[in-house]
Amino acid sequence: MSMLQQFWHSALNFVFYYPLFMSYLWMIGALIFYWKERKEPPYQMPNALPEYPKVAVLVPCFNEGDNAQETISHALSLKYPNFEVIAINDGSSDNTADVLNRLAEQHEKLRVVHLAQNQGKAMALQAGSLLTDAEYLIGIDGDALLDPHAASWMIRHFLEDDSVAAVTGNPRIRTRSTLIGRIQVGEFSSIVGMIKRAQRSFGRLFTVSGVITAFRKSAVHSVGYWSPNMLTEDIDITWKLQRAGWDIRFEPNALVWILMPETLTGLWKQRLRWAMGGAQVLLKNIDVLFKPQLNFLWPLMIELILTLVWSYLMLFMAVIWLIHFVIPLPMFGEVSSPFLPYGTGMLLGATCLLQFAISKWMDSRYEPALAKNYYWMIWYPLVFWLITITASIVAFPKVLKLGTGQRARWVSPDRGLRENSQIENKTDEK
Repeated sequence: MSMLQQFWHSALNFVFYYPLFMSYLWMIGALIFYWKERKEPPYQMPNALPEYPKVAVLVPCFNEGDNAQETISHALSLKYPNFEVIAINDGSSDNTADVLNRLAEQHEKLRVVHLAQNQGKAMALQAGSLLTDAEYLIGIDGDALLDPHAASWMIRHFLEDDSVAAVTGNPRIRTRSTLIGRIQVGEFSSIVGMIKRAQRSFGRLFTVSGVITAFRKSAVHSVGYWSPNMLTEDIDITWKLQRAGWDIRFEPNALVWILMPETLTGLWKQRLRWAMGGAQVLLKNIDVLFKPQLNFLWPLMIELILTLVWSYLMLFMAVIWLIHFVIPLPMFGEVSSPFLPYGTGMLLGATCLLQFAISKWMDSRYEPALAKNYYWMIWYPLVFWLITITASIVAFPKVLKLGTGQRARWVSPDRGLRENSQIENKTDEK
């Protein structure tokens, strides 16, 4: 067997078995986490805290005129005795300022700050954190509906352990009008939620959720706050805090209901931004592999590198496979499909379905009707894997060209189709 043939077979094995291995690793880790999680009381009934330190809910807003009132109203409905809400209007060009000013006149717990020019989410969060004397900050997006008990669930971690710098919550999808929306409902359980559970079981989190995370302000201050030049400030702050020795936890009971893209264009822009943010973090933190004192971050960095290699290898093999149909390439031997090698696609498909089933079973604790979305998840590998792989391939060279010196500013995202959404008023029912 020639070297090219050996390479092809080795690459084929890696392309197939790497996601399979990671899937089972996530399932095992998530089940370990869930064994402890299931002993908690229902999320609507958190245990009383020994004390209730002041909490500031930070709501950065950029062109959120259509969502601000709903978001602020839910934030002000927290069932927590000692909090304030700070809305940061980051140079919006729509009627966001008017909406926020009107709400501030009606609610004494709401403060509003207007930035003259768009500075980006990182700077908006920093501005809000400097305005409050609260030690604990909860950052949410300008279109997010915060669960009334979220603060109690997250603050308990800070009170239990002084080394905890951040606690990330559990985003739930509101937009379910299209196939893309329904698939994302399952994705946030079977992929996002499961990975966070697994990573927490095995050590460290790759990222907090930018849409809902509580921070210890002194910890954020110690690492220089959020980086204004990173496309995904949530991934960056996660690595900055963990590199500095702080702990970060995942609290699945802390819910927030969010809007997500429901068009392929909107989904592509979102996933490309996520992929570029991940690439920036990889380049910024690759040095952890050469620092033994940071070996607790090695698994996350190795996984990030292997995932990038897997994406480019998948592209290379797909190109060779397609060329082989037109021009035979005998130097590679028998060129099998990189998508369903050796006829073992059934194993990969069955593993995906098992992962989806386990994740929905775990998250049904927070969303009882989640199982009805199981059917739609059969489309996940076809639609989302293709977009995710392509985004990873495109993102890395774009980040190499872009660098990290430019300010990362807001771009109004696709927020999906909200009509006929049965989940929109979910938090009002509690």
